[in-house]
Amino acid sequence: MASELRYGIIGAGSMGREHIENIKIMGGATITAISDPWEESRSAALAMVPGAKTFSNHLELLESGLVDAVVIASPNDTHAAVLKDALVTNIAVFVEKPLATTIEDCKQILEWNRARTALTWMGLEYRFMPPVAEVIARAHAGEVGKVQQVSIREHREPFYPKVGNWNRFSERTGGTLVEKCCHYFNLMDLIMGERPTQVFASGGQNVNHKDEIYDGRQADMLDSAFVIVDYASGARAMLDLCMFGEGSFDKEIVTIVGDQGKLESFLPSQTVRYSRRADWGRKTGWDAKAGTGRGSEIKQVIDLSIKYYGHHYGASYIEHLKFRDALLNSTPAEVTLEDGITSVATGLAAHLSIKENRLVALKEILG
Repeated sequence: MASELRYGIIGAGSMGREHIENIKIMGGATITAISDPWEESRSAALAMVPGAKTFSNHLELLESGLVDAVVIASPNDTHAAVLKDALVTNIAVFVEKPLATTIEDCKQILEWNRARTALTWMGLEYRFMPPVAEVIARAHAGEVGKVQQVSIREHREPFYPKVGNWNRFSERTGGTLVEKCCHYFNLMDLIMGERPTQVFASGGQNVNHKDEIYDGRQADMLDSAFVIVDYASGARAMLDLCMFGEGSFDKEIVTIVGDQGKLESFLPSQTVRYSRRADWGRKTGWDAKAGTGRGSEIKQVIDLSIKYYGHHYGASYIEHLKFRDALLNSTPAEVTLEDGITSVATGLAAHLSIKENRLVALKEILG
C-alpha cells in the first residue's frame, strides 16, 4: 500500500465534496479518483483536488487500480447498485447513510458483504459529534444509572436543493425518516445497547416543498414527525423532528434520562448538561428544589484536535480518522452494515406507522 492512502469518491455532490474536504486535511491520504454521472459535480470536485482522475461511471473507478478506499456518497437509491460492484473488490468501502432505501436492498447488501475480508464501514457520523460522544460515554459509564428514556430533538431548516432534485421524493430517498433520521435511530440503539422492537409515529408534510413540482410530480418529503421507539428492556426513545423550525439556536438536542440522573447534549452550542437526582428525592419521589438546577454541571465540549468542522461539528473528520486507522491497522469497522440496516428499518417502520396509523413491530420490516 502506498505511503498515502488513495481515495476514490463515488458521488461528487454536496456530501461527496464534504468528504473530500475531510480527507484532504486529515493527512496520510490523497484523493486520486472521482466518479459522478453529472459533469457539473465532477468539475466542482476536481477543482478541489486538481490532478485526480475523473469518471462518469463508478465501475470504471473501481476497475482503475487507482484507489485503496472508496467513499460512496451517491444518491440513496443508487447505493445498492454501487455496493454490488464495490463489495466484490478488495478496496475498503465507506458508504454514506442510509445503507439503502428498501429493506430488500439492505439484506442483499449484507449478503454481498458476508464473504468479504476488506473493510466495510457504515457512515453514521452523529455518534462522533464531541458533545454527543461525551453524553453517550458518560451514560455507558453509569452516570445516570439505568437508562430509561432517550429523546432527540431536531428543529432545523428544510432540505437543501440537490442535483436533479432527487431528495424531494420518498421513492429515491427512502423517506425523510430514513434519509434524515437514520442517524438518530442509530444513536438511540447505541445509547440503549440494544435493538428496537416496535415503533409508533405521527407525521406529515405540513409546510415544506408543497409548492414544488418536478417533471409533473409533487415533492412528497414529510417535514415533521414524532416517533416513539420501544426496546425489549422496557426503555423507550422519542424523536421530535421539525424541518421548519430553523429559528432555534440549539437545533439538535440529545437527552438521556436514567433512574439516577440526566445527561443532555446541545448543538451548535456544543454544551453538555448533567444532573443527578438527590438520594432522598429518589426515595420520596419529590424534591422541593426540583427545577432549580442546583447540583447541575454545565460545560462546553470542544475537541481542539479537529482540523475541519464542516457541516457536522467535526464528526465527519473524526469518523474519517477512525476509518483510516481501521484500514491501516486491519481492525474491524466501528460502525457496521448491521447498524445501517437497523437504522433504516426503524425509519421504514415509522413511515409505515404514519401511513397506516398503527404500531409497527420491527420484525414486520426485517422479517
